[in-house]
Amino acid sequence: MNWYEKLNQYFPVEEMKSKEHMETLLKEKGNVYYKDEGPYHVLMYAEFSNFSFVDYLFVSKESRGMGLGKKTLQMLKDKNKPILLEVEPVNYEDTDTEKRLRFYAREGFEHAASIGYCRRSVATGEENSMEILYWAPNGETEEDIYEAMKKAYKDIHSYKVEELYGETHEPVSKVLTYNEVDKENVLEPFTNQIAN
Repeated sequence: MNWYEKLNQYFPVEEMKSKEHMETLLKEKGNVYYKDEGPYHVLMYAEFSNFSFVDYLFVSKESRGMGLGKKTLQMLKDKNKPILLEVEPVNYEDTDTEKRLRFYAREGFEHAASIGYCRRSVATGEENSMEILYWAPNGETEEDIYEAMKKAYKDIHSYKVEELYGETHEPVSKVLTYNEVDKENVLEPFTNQIAN
């Protein structure tokens, strides 16, 4: 199974970019967009001067518990700049969403609760709400994370969308909002488990 098939099998269709989109990013944005893969993992990420953005992280079920996800993230943490990523809200019918959040909480990630994020899927056309998680080694604020996420959306998610899918991506001002109020911290239940 190639790297794209692994990602496609694991991630919901509404979150997936086309293979052509990812290959275009790797080829045309090769100074920013990278693929790190091994027999049991695939990491697609963008590295900007002041932050890293995890586009996709897949670790196969066979290797879970071997520390592969931790090692893969550590490679990015060693760069000593914020790491951003998107996760689905917890779906208690899909135990993977809960495991994923628990993993990121253990790894010291925080939930950017003041950032609202809802984008239309290029695959399904449906609105897809996601949560932003971040790791901030130098005390970066949620406002810093918001600015970084806007750049990731424009430079990675929106790159050549019209050319590749025949439709325009929604503008970043419609997709990302800042200063959301009364939003639940999706990592809190897992952070509390770690503390106890």
